[in-house]
Order: sequence, then C-alpha cells, then structure tokens
Amino acid sequence: MIQGKTSGGDFVDRVRREWASALPDLDTSPIEILGRIGRIASKSNAVFEAALAPTGVSRAEFDVLGALRRADRPLRASEVTSVTLMSGASTTKISERLVSQGLLERLKLERDGRVVLLRLTDTGRELVDRVFPLRIEADRELLEGLSAEHMATLADLLRRVALNAD
Repeated sequence: MIQGKTSGGDFVDRVRREWASALPDLDTSPIEILGRIGRIASKSNAVFEAALAPTGVSRAEFDVLGALRRADRPLRASEVTSVTLMSGASTTKISERLVSQGLLERLKLERDGRVVLLRLTDTGRELVDRVFPLRIEADRELLEGLSAEHMATLADLLRRVALNAD
C-alpha cells in the first residue's frame, strides 16, 4: 500500500483498513482503484460546479451544452441523451430550461416536424468557450506532479477500465 502525504495514507487507505477490521476475509483491493476514481471525480465535479455557479448553469446543463458544442451542429434530443447518459425526461427538462435562459434553441427538422433538434445559441457557445477551459485548468491542477509518461500510462489503464464499464 502506498502511503500518501500523511503517515496514514489517503482516505481510501483508511477505508480499506476499516473494512479489513470489519470483514477480514474480504478482498477490498478494487477500492484501491474505484474508490479513488470516485473521490477524485467528486472533487473535480465540486470544483467545476463552483466555477459554474456564477453562470446559473448546473453541471448537468453544462453537459448538454458541451455535447452540442463538441458536435458543432444541431443534435436530436435523443443524441444528446445518448452522449450525456441522461434520461430522455432529463434531457427534455434541461433543454427547456436552457431555452428559457437563451443558451439553446429548439428547431423542428424540415423533413419531419416531429423531430426536435437542439442548437446552441451564440450566448450558449460563448458560455461553453469561456467556462470549459476553467474545467481543464482545475483538472490539470489535480494531475500536478505526474509526468507525461505517468499520465499516458494512467489514461491507458483507465481506458481499459472504462471499456469494461461500457
């Protein structure tokens, strides 16, 4: 077990020791990885949510805006649902709120009026372009101290886990 900045290691080390005491025959080694992934993601998301607070946009709403910005074209609501992993109802509710904020517009597909397309407004695009680099910088700070080689190795290993999850 690698020790952290303190002699007792990090939070996950402490949790593993507690589980070893409570259930000594259980191999809790997956917590070494997934427990840390979860904690790091929670901390990263909390920092991002704080950066988003002045915009009045939630992280879930930003996920919708980001999906549209990456696509750089209008998307069907079902496509947004697919890439954000939200429910269809959540996508609808969020898109309605973003429309009311002037960040998104809903369009009907010309050849089939039943299909709704979602498109960023100029204001929505500006918000994403202004805020997303803040996310990247905060994430970069979390990775401080890792060499380029370590980051490439970590990215490769996590990609393998992500493929198992998908």
